[in-house]
Amino acid sequence: MKKVLVLGGSRYFGRGVAERLRDAGMDVTVLNRGSTPAPSGVAHLIADRDDEAGLKAALGSRSFDVVLDQVCYTPVQAEIARRVLRTDRYVMTSTIEVYDQVRTETPMTESLVTPANVDLELSEYEYGEGKRQAEAVFAAGDTPFVSVRVAHVLGGEDFTGRLRHYVERLDAGDAVDIHADPRPSTFIHAREIADFLTWTTLADFTGPVNAGSHGELSVLDLAAAISTEPGFRVVERDASPFSFDRYAVLDTSRATGLGFSFSTTTDWLGEAVEELRKA
Repeated sequence: MKKVLVLGGSRYFGRGVAERLRDAGMDVTVLNRGSTPAPSGVAHLIADRDDEAGLKAALGSRSFDVVLDQVCYTPVQAEIARRVLRTDRYVMTSTIEVYDQVRTETPMTESLVTPANVDLELSEYEYGEGKRQAEAVFAAGDTPFVSVRVAHVLGGEDFTGRLRHYVERLDAGDAVDIHADPRPSTFIHAREIADFLTWTTLADFTGPVNAGSHGELSVLDLAAAISTEPGFRVVERDASPFSFDRYAVLDTSRATGLGFSFSTTTDWLGEAVEELRKA
């Protein structure tokens, strides 16, 4: 039985991972700030990860076989975690946005962003940059490290409201704001990323790994899948979420080569849309 610490793990697919690890017989502890209860059947520690002294006090002498970090956004948070957490393996939930500076016309491989091409002297922690720097901090340590670069997550109890934005606008007959030439990206269902993170937590590989369903989608493809009318309207102006002005598709061949089988986006997109309409 592995001892697993989940940082975050109280909502959305992070909660799903904690529940899956529990159901697999792992000794699971969730650590968060206490605003949301942990899933039943797991231990719960309350601390602010930005408060190093408080984090040390909450953890005491505990050590873990694996840490799954759902909520690391900056190199400062990564440094604190490296100093405080005792673990044999560290898994960080990262993002497709680590590739936001990449310009390519082919699916993006993990080698396009490595610690060697991350500038740790930058102090502006926009989402993609913060994740890049956090990955680099962990990769420089002695603990075996995995960064899961997650595609855009849809479905489930999505608190971001991004897919709902499209469903509500298109159902009302409103236009969707897009770039002049919207490019495709990669998506994944909340269930599938919870499955993938669980699988990764229990595995033993290291390094960055992309995670996303097969089948690239542009914002126009997404709108066409949602709209109940064939002639939905688009406007070229400040773009909606998921409208991209660059090719932003993940190459997931490393994950599939390691043994994980991803679904295809069209397998679940209709279900995710209907769930929102019924909510």
